[in-house]
Amino acid sequence: MSVEVPRKIVLLRHAKADWGQEADHERPLAERGRQDAPVAGRKLADTGIAFDLALCSTAVRTRETWKLAVQELPQRPRTVYEERVYEASLGELIALLNETPDDVRNLVLIGHNPGVHALADALAGEAEGDVLARMNRSGFPTSAYAMLTFEGSWKSVEHGVGTLADFWAPHS
Repeated sequence: MSVEVPRKIVLLRHAKADWGQEADHERPLAERGRQDAPVAGRKLADTGIAFDLALCSTAVRTRETWKLAVQELPQRPRTVYEERVYEASLGELIALLNETPDDVRNLVLIGHNPGVHALADALAGEAEGDVLARMNRSGFPTSAYAMLTFEGSWKSVEHGVGTLADFWAPHS
């Protein structure tokens, strides 16, 4: 596949988690999260994007979010549960994207704040309409996603490379 093909990155924040006695990595979804995750999945399905790869944090809440969301997609992408997404810095997330094989055209990353918000903001050299303002005003709540487009190799993903094409958040 040519490295000049248009690509899409969707950054999905996990759904609302419970604040029980578990260690942070082990926190499950709260009832609201179990309701919102399938809604986010339906919104992703509505985009018409056929995802080739899903990179999902190994935290319980992200795995549960993806399990509920992916059921709403017409085609299940190959899913990799990636430890490095959990508590990843902006630089670590960019480095992870840089490792993506170029036969992957569309990727969804299921992760955490502040990383997903920082990544969306950093990659967005441009934004369509008021999308950037809506994303920043919302604070990137749970179950929200940002969609960015770019052209080129995954190795070329860096600050300002993409266009923020869409942002969606439940309850907004």
